[in-house]
Amino acid sequence: MNSSNSPVALSRRRFIPFLALTALAALGAPFAAHAETWPARPLKLIVPYPPGGAADSVARIYADALGESLKQAVVVENKPGAGTAIAAEAVANGPADGHTLSLVPTGQLTVLPHIAKNLKFDPFRSFAPVSTLAFTGLVIAANDSVRAKNLTELVTQAKAQPGKLSYSSSGSGTITHLAGASFGLATGADILHVPFKGSAPAVTAVLGGEVNLAVDTLTVLAPQIRGGKLRGLAIASRERSPLLPEVPTVAEAGYPDFEVTSWFGLAVAAATPPEIVARLSSEIARAAAQPSVREKLAAQGLEARSSSPEKFAELIRNDHAKYGRVVREAAIRFD
Repeated sequence: MNSSNSPVALSRRRFIPFLALTALAALGAPFAAHAETWPARPLKLIVPYPPGGAADSVARIYADALGESLKQAVVVENKPGAGTAIAAEAVANGPADGHTLSLVPTGQLTVLPHIAKNLKFDPFRSFAPVSTLAFTGLVIAANDSVRAKNLTELVTQAKAQPGKLSYSSSGSGTITHLAGASFGLATGADILHVPFKGSAPAVTAVLGGEVNLAVDTLTVLAPQIRGGKLRGLAIASRERSPLLPEVPTVAEAGYPDFEVTSWFGLAVAAATPPEIVARLSSEIARAAAQPSVREKLAAQGLEARSSSPEKFAELIRNDHAKYGRVVREAAIRFD
């Protein structure tokens, strides 16, 4: 009798595939278990700015919606500082169990890595993108110390007084910083950058006369412009905003190539089980489709917009490359 066809050999050949399947099942079991039991406790949503700005508004609106759908509280925790690096590092180096979420503003993973040294995270390897959350336009506004009544006059004034005018941003390496630098690059205007730890102190400085200009989101600047406290000069988007219909676009003012869009997304630590990432993404899509969420965001100049994890990852990669070129051309540095 051929030994390879003996009962023992046949049994062994059947047993080895069984062992392989069992091993694969065991490897997948922890992920399935995580997905089934998640969320096991309240979630924490880390925001890299203090309260009062667009990022904080987006976070709180989605936190409420997610809390209802997941049947667990989603607690917003503000961690400003270091151009949003402190918040990013807290999530990247924290537990990868899906209970710590990161509110990702545009500049955190696309601008900051180009200009900051010794970051304790990698924009591509440290996070698992979940979904985009909202998009908004950026506005250039002035206080009464600026004679210019429109963007053309601002450029003329800035060129006549190089470095004399200043603009505030929500921090070095943020999209508002990049927008101001891009504006200078596109127009040849030399305007001093003054960074702050978030939008609220940045705008307060302009209102108080410490800084001449503000570059920030519609969420932050529209109320100040409508209230007559600041003068809207232009919006850096393709179309005018319903919140500020009288404020022209930068293209209308003669600079068609200048367009900067601010977005917000959600990410988790890179090693988070993919089942949890997928569940979170589907919950975000459900929240973004809710009329109440869309209305709350629209009232602040924000457009609710979700995406797949893959599409969000692609957006991060594309903007990282695009804004990297701006950083190099404008010689932007971490102030």
